[in-house]
Amino acid sequence: MTGTSSPLRVGLVGYGLAGSVFHAPLIAATEGLVLDTVVTSNEERREQARAEFPDIRFADTPDELWSRADELDLIVIASPNKTHVPVATAALEAGIPVVVDKPIAGTAAEARSLAALAEERGLLLSVFQNRRWDNDFLTLQALLADGELGEAQRFESRFERWRPQLKGGWRESGAPEEIGGLLYDLGSHVVDQALVLFGPVVRVYAESDVRRPGAETDDDTFIALTHANGVRSHLYVSATTAQLGPRFRVLGSAAGYVKYGLDPQEAALRDGKRPSPDDADWGVEPESLWGRIGSGESPLTGGGRPVRTLPGDYPAYYAAVAAALRDGTPPPVTAREAAAALDVLEAARRSAHEGITVELGA
Repeated sequence: MTGTSSPLRVGLVGYGLAGSVFHAPLIAATEGLVLDTVVTSNEERREQARAEFPDIRFADTPDELWSRADELDLIVIASPNKTHVPVATAALEAGIPVVVDKPIAGTAAEARSLAALAEERGLLLSVFQNRRWDNDFLTLQALLADGELGEAQRFESRFERWRPQLKGGWRESGAPEEIGGLLYDLGSHVVDQALVLFGPVVRVYAESDVRRPGAETDDDTFIALTHANGVRSHLYVSATTAQLGPRFRVLGSAAGYVKYGLDPQEAALRDGKRPSPDDADWGVEPESLWGRIGSGESPLTGGGRPVRTLPGDYPAYYAAVAAALRDGTPPPVTAREAAAALDVLEAARRSAHEGITVELGA
């Protein structure tokens, strides 16, 4: 595909929340990519897709795509977690590059097997970790790179919600094959961010609870990581948080950074807004939501100074995927990076279950 100028044709497997809200709009907004086929047998979802993409084609199952692999340049897997490994394997064996929504697999071993298959076939395999392009995460990366905090010591990250009533569906299922629960859902994001910021983890401790009546899997989890460089990450994911804490609180030897609120891109996509090169406001949040940096003062009482939040940039993920397919540049997120995050998630699950601290190799 290197050097070709025609649009790269994308097959999207799944048109639920992930497929319709995140992947389809971002694929369509990316120069050089075109959404060709959506895989869903649900007529309501087909009508939803057809309303936004009138020329879209449909397939009932992923297997229908493999017979016309020469018509597709990329498969994006946004179907339930338990389908990620078998569908990605089939796509790679059919010779098609793959993007998989997180988590790529239920185990690090499965992720590494997929990575090895992609490498053997010379095909792109990337994992959709869109939270690397959240506005607060981009801002924190810049602060750390500039030395604004001094030497980082503790990273607190919270992805908390107040959802006291169950919504149902596979994400809340306790069946092991579904890979449900918050540890593997929101935990995939907060662990990935911690690894990107502070590198490998040598020690994992976790507490995981099932709080809501009728819930089958974890809905309130805490993970403590010790990184090889000495930084400690305290990560919280919850659906039962009646009072939300700061999204980030990062403490360094010179200053701390505190940031409340979630990146606005998901809400914008859910509301039907679409990114475009002409939209200078995409991913931008108001000054009232900016984080604050300082020392010895509480940001809640105006301590420290406000730090402009950089715009969030989810479109950058698929732009990087398109560049990787055309020019052979590295994918934006690799399967082996996702496997390293799964090492941590597996250790966290074991720690919570057995009440122990788990040691990992650096």
